[in-house]
Amino acid sequence: MGEARARILIVDDEAHLRDSLRFLLSPTYQLYFAANGTEALKLVSKVSPDLVLLDMRLPDISGLDVLKHIKETDRSIEVVMVTAVNTVSRAVEAIKLGAYDYLTKPFDIEGIQTLISKVLEKRSLQRENLYLKEEIEKKSQFEKIVGSSKLMKEVFSVISEVAKEDVTVLISGESGTGKELVARAIHNLSPRRERLFVPVNCAAIPENLIESELFGHERGSFTGAMERRIGKFEIADSGTLFLDEVGCLPLKLQGKLLRVLQEREIERLGGNKLISVDVRIIAASNRDLAKEINKGNFRQDLFYRLNVVPVALPPLRDRKEDIPLLINHFVDCFNREFGKSVRSVKPDAMRFLMEYDWPGNVRELQNLMERLVVLNRGTNITLDKLPKEVLKDDISEEEIVELDFKEATRRFEAAFIKKALDKAGGRKSRAAQMMGVHRNTLIMKERKLRNMQ
Repeated sequence: MGEARARILIVDDEAHLRDSLRFLLSPTYQLYFAANGTEALKLVSKVSPDLVLLDMRLPDISGLDVLKHIKETDRSIEVVMVTAVNTVSRAVEAIKLGAYDYLTKPFDIEGIQTLISKVLEKRSLQRENLYLKEEIEKKSQFEKIVGSSKLMKEVFSVISEVAKEDVTVLISGESGTGKELVARAIHNLSPRRERLFVPVNCAAIPENLIESELFGHERGSFTGAMERRIGKFEIADSGTLFLDEVGCLPLKLQGKLLRVLQEREIERLGGNKLISVDVRIIAASNRDLAKEINKGNFRQDLFYRLNVVPVALPPLRDRKEDIPLLINHFVDCFNREFGKSVRSVKPDAMRFLMEYDWPGNVRELQNLMERLVVLNRGTNITLDKLPKEVLKDDISEEEIVELDFKEATRRFEAAFIKKALDKAGGRKSRAAQMMGVHRNTLIMKERKLRNMQ
């Protein structure tokens, strides 16, 4: 895995100085040269350098004017002024205009190498900070995949193997199954773990903005493009780009994405140069992409390029043995976050949570547990706190066939008692009267049902 070389533009009318810097820096950096200010400004627009070494005195335009134009074009480009001793005062002026630093001629080799390293390190940090400001801060305590079921053990096995290899991964699964958590786990176990993990939700970005979001754009490339914008591919350079809901990408952009995956080069919107990127792609979709191909909504060649290693996440209803583990995990997380002291979920409440099908999968369970912990005033989550959609009272014909008489009777009695208590506002005497039994009978039935959990 090689990192893209930083681009340095050297602007000086002295040929011998350009040759000396070429000899010194070309093994490490990608170099461009200009002998005057006019050439320099053309190259700035064309190659978007990371750093410009700019002579203060040029034959056509002053170095200060070139600096001003560079900063107007792209404030993120770093500039180091090169000056003679008798023009140091003007170099200080240049720093006020946005130059990073200045060098005086003649300069020593070690000094210029150290300065270049510092400048490029600063630019790299700025780029990462730009991304970190745009991404919603993740709660690290939730970035844990919880499960001990056979299905999840299979997923863990695939993650541990694929993380070691720098291959493209396609994660499939319903919404809320934890596709981004799996993508982050792959990144965090990979050789790229020290670099950025950059997620992009393709379904959440308007179609007219997604190309700019991915590849960036140049100033003036469209209405409202007031300055150059770096896209997610460049931000993720040397790291991992996670394309969530990749099936939502428009067909036109799918072709551009395929080319990027093949060539490892991008072109900013409105730009005219190719930029090399070294990015690992992990994609995810809650759609059946094979069906989308048949409908003409997704390119088959792109599917094959993404589906090098497939990872299928099971829905929560297919791994219900993991529900207690997930509940305990989320209760612990939200106790810490909100300063609560919820200890457990009562057995009768846990039974309903286990029987519910969770159409929103783990995300739905997480959101519910957050609500239950935040609103809970005691130390336990009880049955009466569960929402109506979880409290499934009716038994379908299919379930009746699968249940024995004892279990069917227990479910009916539990549902019957709960409805009576709901109508009676929780008053046992009133509920017993509505049911036509003595209050002690109701209490005995409740105790018996709890013991049967």
